[in-house]
Amino acid sequence: MESGGGRKRVVIVGGGIAGSLLAKTILFNADLTLIDPSVINHTDYLTNGRVVTSAAINITDTDILTSNGRRIPYDYLVIATGHADPFPVTRAERLHQYDAENQKIQSAQSILIVGGGPCGVELAAEIATDFPGKKVTLVHKGPRLLEFIGKKASNKSLRWLRSRNVKVKLEQAVDLNSTPDGSQVYGTSTGESIEADCRFLCVGKPLATAWLSETILKTNLDKNGRLMVDEYLRVKGRSNIFAIGDITDIPEIKQGYLAQRHALLVAKTLKLLMAGGKESKMTKYVPGLPIAMVSLGRKNGVAQFPFATLCGRIPGWLKSGDLFLGTTRKQKGLKP
Repeated sequence: MESGGGRKRVVIVGGGIAGSLLAKTILFNADLTLIDPSVINHTDYLTNGRVVTSAAINITDTDILTSNGRRIPYDYLVIATGHADPFPVTRAERLHQYDAENQKIQSAQSILIVGGGPCGVELAAEIATDFPGKKVTLVHKGPRLLEFIGKKASNKSLRWLRSRNVKVKLEQAVDLNSTPDGSQVYGTSTGESIEADCRFLCVGKPLATAWLSETILKTNLDKNGRLMVDEYLRVKGRSNIFAIGDITDIPEIKQGYLAQRHALLVAKTLKLLMAGGKESKMTKYVPGLPIAMVSLGRKNGVAQFPFATLCGRIPGWLKSGDLFLGTTRKQKGLKP
């Protein structure tokens, strides 16, 4: 079951925060293959592995099948597919879309944002900061913003937005599917009408695990589409298949820094096993503490730590500087 060079074959499916860090960490310890359909140029940091730019479509006990017809054998498999990304595939297409969205904001006088999670709150805050004359309305179906963190951080974010004249409507929904194309009037679930020149849908993206329902792992998915894992991040009942990142059923906030913790723990485990170490020496994963940071414009933010909740310049400085992109690039040996 080993490659010609005597090293174990490790296949990682998904090249996001978790998958890419894992790949970089075990680069010289395994016969490595990273499967990822995204626009990220993984070869910038994967100098000793292979990258398959395609989507995985099936798993057997010994192989991964991809949409471009390849069959890739594995000794160890790691699923790190994260969330389904509806964005364009190529870098040029994605940059074009970002530019189009920016032009849409600049030309609009009134903007509707649907969804009060991190994406919706940060977008509303950025528009209110850079374009204070625009009318911004944020509609959220839940009882408070940022429901994944504590009430104190949620309330501070709400006060900050309203102090910048963002209209926040809670416990309401907007059915965008029933709004005619070209219409600038949107109805809410409570009967209100909101006029907006443009709108942005900022709700959670679905998990990228639907394809697993037709594989050998179909019985390992819970009702939410997450892979059930044991304390070592192995898919339950599988000794050589792991899952990391947002697709796991670990009871913790789904965040980038925790996905990186998953990657580093599985890297440590794989190095141990590939070197002939005993399973009894594997390290158990301990769910992370509730730490969260949301930027509010260019200089402000709200941060929740286990010991305190902060709002203002300090959390804004921690996150808004480069959105942790510099740290992420350094982990892969790239220039910030």
